[in-house]
Amino acid sequence: MRYQISGKQIDIGEALQTHVKQELGVAVDKYAERPTDANIIFSRNAHEYVCEATVHLSTGLTAQAKAHATEIYAAFDGCRDKMEKQLRRYKRRLKDHHRDRAQPVELSGASSYILASTEDSEDSEPETLQPMIIAEMETTVPSLSVGEAVMQMELAGAPLLVFRNEKSGGINIVHRREDGNVGWIDP
Repeated sequence: MRYQISGKQIDIGEALQTHVKQELGVAVDKYAERPTDANIIFSRNAHEYVCEATVHLSTGLTAQAKAHATEIYAAFDGCRDKMEKQLRRYKRRLKDHHRDRAQPVELSGASSYILASTEDSEDSEPETLQPMIIAEMETTVPSLSVGEAVMQMELAGAPLLVFRNEKSGGINIVHRREDGNVGWIDP
């Protein structure tokens, strides 16, 4: 597994990098088959250290975890524990997903835009109905089954996931509803 360990405006020493590689490797290898790479980012937020980890699996799925603590090693340990809990919860489904899939997950390119927020004022009317684009990025849309999409959304901790439905070939969305259930939009 390839590791990319970095710090945002803080120095990451060799001892911490070695600790991260050993501990995360053991945790991920226990529950996932053939992880491909891991990105771990350490940062500081006031008096707390923040550790964010993203692990890409050979099945095309991605697991993410984030933790805060007053010490940097404790922040990593909390993040590793969350990652391990997610992977343990989905271990059977991850292995089944990989066994049933003859080809890796197909990814399609797409554009992603960030729009400027509108300041709602009761007295003023907007000058135009066209939103102002402040950033444009490239993203990918995976081809998944609905069950795989729900699992991917929950592993990533995302509120929604846009994917291409393998069965119908159309663009679908799964999202976390306010009542805690998962919604599926199939236009």
